[in-house]
Amino acid sequence: MKPKNPSESLTIMTEMVLPNDTNNLKNLFGGQLLSWMDRCAAIAAHRHCRRIVVTASVNHVSFQHPIPEGSIVTLEAKVSRSFYSSMEVFVDVYIEEKVGGERIKANEAIYTFVAVDQLGNPIQVPPVEPVTELEKKRYEGALRRRQLALILSGKMKPEEATELKALFVKD
Repeated sequence: MKPKNPSESLTIMTEMVLPNDTNNLKNLFGGQLLSWMDRCAAIAAHRHCRRIVVTASVNHVSFQHPIPEGSIVTLEAKVSRSFYSSMEVFVDVYIEEKVGGERIKANEAIYTFVAVDQLGNPIQVPPVEPVTELEKKRYEGALRRRQLALILSGKMKPEEATELKALFVKD
């Protein structure tokens, strides 16, 4: 399969935080944000492989900044790396300053999706070929994040996680 650049999967969604989307503090419910991020990431994964994709895991979510009612929220998702049938997708979340329009990064998340056929069986996806420095950094970290997830789920022995081990063991 021909490698794809992460920019080919870029998905941008914009939402406005309405009163029904907020908690008692008039900030966006975390669950609503997770839903928006999942949809945005799913579209990015689909754009990468052009197949049916399912959410396999939410690997990381960082709620760095509350998002108040009335905010304009922009989500940007890209596939950062693919493995045989799975794809890691980064989602960056920004809010727009109401007066000046400056974008402030509020949150981020890392999702994993798996491409499946019509019967729900995993199928191969194209590799990722990063271009920008950020894409390269996220691509390189993806294998370590995957190894950690496999160890935590009992699917990999710690001694087999060569990339992860290299962070802690010097030759």
